[in-house]
Amino acid sequence: MTDEPKPERLHLMLFISGASPASAQTVNRLRGLCDRNCPDGYELEIVDVYQQPELVSSRGVVAVPSLFKDLPLPMRLLAGNFTDEPAVLAALGLPTTKDE
Repeated sequence: MTDEPKPERLHLMLFISGASPASAQTVNRLRGLCDRNCPDGYELEIVDVYQQPELVSSRGVVAVPSLFKDLPLPMRLLAGNFTDEPAVLAALGLPTTKDE
């Protein structure tokens, strides 16, 4: 048995604006995408910009929704509604289902 390094889980932080239907849709879309495409698992932290303004400031968020991919490196920042699944997967460094 070899001690192969365990793949890094995807660490994401999503900034949304309150409990609006658009925010809920964005969260659901992103969770679905990650559930289908992150075989090693993922951690998704949801940040409401109204409830955690200090985190918004420290991250330099200028638009919502904004998604930060912290791990695995390289770090990435995505903004928008995440409807273009192949583009989101590519930006997160994940294979698309067409690649399999």
